[in-house]
Amino acid sequence: MRIGGAVAALALAVLPAGCGNESSGKTAKRPARAHLVELFEVKPGHLSYTASRAGSLRALREVKIVNEEEGRLTEVAVREGDRVAAGDVLARYDDRILRAQLDKAAATRKQAEVDYERNRQMKAKGFVSDDAVSRAMTVVEIARAEERLLAARVANMTLSAPFDGVVSQRLVEPGNATPRHTHLLSVIDPSKLVTDVTVSELVIPHLGVGDPAQVRIDALGDALHEGRIVRIHPAIDPSSRTGRVEVQLDPVPAGARAGQFCRVALSTGASERLVVPLSALQRDAQGEYVMVHRKDDTVERRGVASGLRLADRVEVQAGLKPNEHVVVKGFIGLKPGQAVKPVGGEAAKPRGGADARTPGEAPSKGS
Repeated sequence: MRIGGAVAALALAVLPAGCGNESSGKTAKRPARAHLVELFEVKPGHLSYTASRAGSLRALREVKIVNEEEGRLTEVAVREGDRVAAGDVLARYDDRILRAQLDKAAATRKQAEVDYERNRQMKAKGFVSDDAVSRAMTVVEIARAEERLLAARVANMTLSAPFDGVVSQRLVEPGNATPRHTHLLSVIDPSKLVTDVTVSELVIPHLGVGDPAQVRIDALGDALHEGRIVRIHPAIDPSSRTGRVEVQLDPVPAGARAGQFCRVALSTGASERLVVPLSALQRDAQGEYVMVHRKDDTVERRGVASGLRLADRVEVQAGLKPNEHVVVKGFIGLKPGQAVKPVGGEAAKPRGGADARTPGEAPSKGS
């Protein structure tokens, strides 16, 4: 009997606990946690671009000297490194045959002029017709043209420097027989050296002809030399989205030569632009966008157009206004219209928000 009484007492002790669970129903759900984000306040900032690009120096003016007449070279008057002035003789061809032809053409022209004058006088006396005089004049004109042609060919047998410069290549020797349009020599102007560098399509609109540049020539040490942009090519490479910028050394430093490796530092003028951290800019199939924080502590998707990029900042050309706040962290699972709670960052407590507080203010009991 004592054992039975103990079992009954234990059953009565357990029964109220079981009944209490059934009557209480399901456990109350915890309130959903707000999505935590870090914000950045959009403000105008000064953004400029500075970058170093590698290139090679080249002469702004370089001419390949080619022959207009075939023949045998009798003289090559210069070698690589020789300085020449405009009009200096560089090479000569054997022109004896052409000069003989020129002498023959000159004699033919003189005889034609004599025949024309005789026909003109006989026409005045009525012994020849106007047609005979006209034919004699045609013969004179043909003879004169032939003489001019041969005189030009004789002149082409002597090759002269087109401008003041330096001979950079000598590819033939006296005695060589060459066909027409053979590359014989090259002449460059060492007083004007340029280099071509590639620049992003986003930067090119901010550069202009005449803008300064710094050029460092590895062969001349770490010194920076003054340069300026002299040409911005109009075409953009569709594969790399870069364009070509031509920079000229001004002045050319001592020791600088065409072909040397150089580094060009380009910079855009600092101007005021709307900038945001690069982490705020998102992309998908619809294009570039940012998540903008609203006063009711929700976010909206906003399409934007980005511009110049520098380090961790990017220019926003369209889509944002000053003093708006954009999300820079907390994008995982974030959707437009979702409630968020700003934490950290430069604008964790934006003015006008539902959860905005002054520094040091304690949250209300209901928060």
